[in-house]
Amino acid sequence: MVILGPTASGKTKLAAQLAYRLNGEIISADSRQVYRDMNIGTGKDYPDYMVNGTKIPCHLIDIADAGTRYNLHQFTLDFKIAFDAIVLNNRLPILCGGTGLYIQAALSNLAFTKIPVDKQLRIELAQMDLVQLKHLFTKLGPTPYSNLADLSTAKRCIRAIEISRHLLSNPHFIQNEPNELKPLIIGLNPSLPLRRKRIAERLSERRTKGLIDEIEGLLKMGIDPAMFEYYGLEYKFVWRFLNGQMSEVALFELLEIAIQQYAKRQMTFFRKLEKDGMLINWIDGDLPIAAQIEECLKLINAADFKSPDN
Repeated sequence: MVILGPTASGKTKLAAQLAYRLNGEIISADSRQVYRDMNIGTGKDYPDYMVNGTKIPCHLIDIADAGTRYNLHQFTLDFKIAFDAIVLNNRLPILCGGTGLYIQAALSNLAFTKIPVDKQLRIELAQMDLVQLKHLFTKLGPTPYSNLADLSTAKRCIRAIEISRHLLSNPHFIQNEPNELKPLIIGLNPSLPLRRKRIAERLSERRTKGLIDEIEGLLKMGIDPAMFEYYGLEYKFVWRFLNGQMSEVALFELLEIAIQQYAKRQMTFFRKLEKDGMLINWIDGDLPIAAQIEECLKLINAADFKSPDN
C-alpha cells in the first residue's frame, strides 16, 4: 500500500492509523527524513507513529548522517531491504511520503526484480571487466532503470545490463506487470486553502520549537554550510538568515512561500505519475482523520485487498 500527498497533508498520521488496523509497518519515502539530527526542519512527526499506545514501526528514517548526501539509488536498495523484511514478518508494507521520485522508483524497482535471468548473456558478459561493462551499459541508452542501476561491481553491472536489455525489448514491461506488483495507492489531497493554512501553522510551530537552533547546532557539529543549500527549504533559508543575507522576518515570509511552491510541485509530479499510468485513489484531505480512515477502508474492500492477518 502507498499513502502519498503534498507536504502538510497528514500522510503520516493516516498511514500510522492504517498500519495499526492492517498489521502494517511504514516505509518512509521522504528524501530528507533519512538524516539524523535533522528533525524539526524535516518534520519528523514522531508522535503520529503512536496509535492507541502502540508504536508503529517505521523504516528509512534516521539512517544517514547529517552532512552526507543520500540519493535515489541508495533509497531503492534500502527500500527493498525494508520491504522484504516486513513481508518476511507477515506484515503489510505501507510506503508513505511526499517525495514522488522515491515513490516512483520504489514501485518500479519491485517490477524490475521480476525481470528474468538471461543465462546466455551472463556467459558472454562474464568475459568483460567492470570498465567494459559500464561502457556497454551506457551504450544501451536510457531506460526507466537507468537512474536506479547499481554499477559498483561487475556482477551488479551485468544485472543492470540484463534489465536494461529486457526493457528495451519490452518497452511496456512495467505497465503490463501482474496486479500483485501494483499496490493500492491512496492520495491525500487537502483543498488549497487548508493546505496553505496547515503549512503556515506548521512553519510557525517549527519556529517555536527551535528550527533556527537546530541549524545552528548542525553548524557547531561541523556540517559544511554548502550542504544546507543541498538540503533546501528550511535549511537553505535559515542558513541564509544566519549568514546575514536576510532578516528573521524575511526568512519566515520567504520560507512559507517556498514551501507553498514546493507543495504545488509535488502535486504536479503526482499528476504526471497519473498520466503515465499510475492509479492514485484520491481522498478528501479536508475530512477528519476518522472519515479519512473510513474512505481508505472502503477502497481497500473494493480492491479486495487483504492484510497479512487475513
